[in-house]
Amino acid sequence: MLKVGVFGVGHLGKIHLNNWKEIEGVELIGFFDPSQQISKEVSEKYQLPSFDNAEQLMDACDLVDIVAPTTEHFEISKAAITKGKHVFVEKPLANTMDEARELLKLAKEANIKFQVGHVERFNPAFLALKGYSINPMFIEVHRLAQFNPRGTDVSVILDLMIHDIDIILNLVNSNVKYISANGVAVMSDTPDIANVRIEFDNGCVANLTSSRISMKKMRKMRLFQKDAYIGIDFLEKKTEVIKLNTDEDKQVFTFDIETNNGKKTIAIANPAVAVGNAIKMELEAFVSAINQGTETPVTILDGFRAMDVAHQILEKINHQEFN
Repeated sequence: MLKVGVFGVGHLGKIHLNNWKEIEGVELIGFFDPSQQISKEVSEKYQLPSFDNAEQLMDACDLVDIVAPTTEHFEISKAAITKGKHVFVEKPLANTMDEARELLKLAKEANIKFQVGHVERFNPAFLALKGYSINPMFIEVHRLAQFNPRGTDVSVILDLMIHDIDIILNLVNSNVKYISANGVAVMSDTPDIANVRIEFDNGCVANLTSSRISMKKMRKMRLFQKDAYIGIDFLEKKTEVIKLNTDEDKQVFTFDIETNNGKKTIAIANPAVAVGNAIKMELEAFVSAINQGTETPVTILDGFRAMDVAHQILEKINHQEFN
C-alpha cells in the first residue's frame, strides 16, 4: 500500500485529495499547507491529518503529490527526490529553467518515478484518437478562459498554453526550428493573452492562441495532415476526424467528391469519447508506473521540454516589449 502525501491544498489540491481517496492501492495519509486557516478547514472537511511541516509529511509517505504554487515546485521536488520519494508535480515542472535542469539531473540519478501533471494528455477527447495515425503538418489551437486571479502568479503561457505545447510536442515527431510570439499583459503583471507560431524541422507549423481575459471559454485544437482533418474539443469532450479512405469500422458518414485526380471518398468519423475523470486517470497512471516499474506517461523530460518551449516563447515576448 503506497502512502500518499499532498503538498498544497488550494483549489486544485482539494480536487487531488478527493481523487486520491477513490484510488485503490494507496493510503492518503495527510497533507501539508503553509496556511494554518486552510489546513484547519481542510482537515475538518476531509477528516485528514494536517502535518506541521513539509519534511514531516515527506518522511511519512512513499510518494508526494505537489499541488503547491509553481514557485515552490523546485524545493519540494528536490527534497522528495533526495529522500527517494516518488514525485507527482503539477505543471509547470518548475519556476525557472535552471530549477528544471537541476530536477531533471537529480531525477535521472535517483531510482524514483517522476510524473508532471499535464492533465490534457488524459482528456477523453484526446484519448479517443488512440489507434488513429496522426502526423500533422499544420496545427491551430485556441485556449481561452475567463479572468480568474487564481493562477496569475505565472503568465498565460505557463498557465494555459503549456497544456497545448505539451500535446503538440507529443504529437509532432520533430525538433522545434523557430518560434515567434506576441503577448500582452492586460489584467496582471505577466502576459494574459498571447499568439505563438512554432515551426518544426519536419515542416510542421503550429499556431497557438491563449487568453485568460476572454468572455467565453474555449479549448480547441485542429490538426491538418496529408489525408485528414482532426478536431479536438478538450472542453466539450468531442473529437471529429474527416479523412480519405477511413476504415469501415470508424466511418459514420461518407460522401464522394470529384477532384482533378478523380473521385474521392470522404469519411466523417466521431470517435467514441469515454466518460472519464482526467485527474484521477493521471494519478492512477502514476501509481501504476510505480507498481509496475514502467515509465510514467508524462515524464520529467516531457515536462522539461514543454517548459523549455514555454520559456523560449516568454523570451520572445519580453524581447518584443523592449523593442
